[in-house]
Amino acid sequence: MDTEQLRAYALALPEAEERETWGHPTFRVRDKMFLTLSGDGSGGTVKATLADQAELVAQDPGTWSVPAYVGRHGWVGFVTARVDAADLEPLVVEAWRATAPERLVRAYDEARSAGA
Repeated sequence: MDTEQLRAYALALPEAEERETWGHPTFRVRDKMFLTLSGDGSGGTVKATLADQAELVAQDPGTWSVPAYVGRHGWVGFVTARVDAADLEPLVVEAWRATAPERLVRAYDEARSAGA
C-alpha cells in the first residue's frame, strides 16, 4: 500500500484530517491522532490494541514493529512498502473508531449499514 492510497483511505473517514506534526504527517479525528506516517513515507504507526500489536509483530516482524514511546500503548509500526492494504485498512478503521467520539462512530456505522 503506498502512502497516497493510505492518505486517501484515512481522510475518507468522517472528520479525519491531516496535520504535519514533528515534521511528518499525522491523521486525526477531533484533534486526536490515530495514524502517522514518516516524513519520507517509508513507514508509519497506527493506533491498535496491545493484543493486535503482539499478533502482527509475531506474524511478520519484517513488516510490523513496536514503535518507541507509543508502542507501550498498543500502537504498531509498519513498513509502507511491505504492508498489505487488506491488513492495514481494517486497522486504520479500528484506530479511527477507538479515537472518534461515540456519536460520530454511531453515525458512521448507521451510514454504512444503510448503504449495504
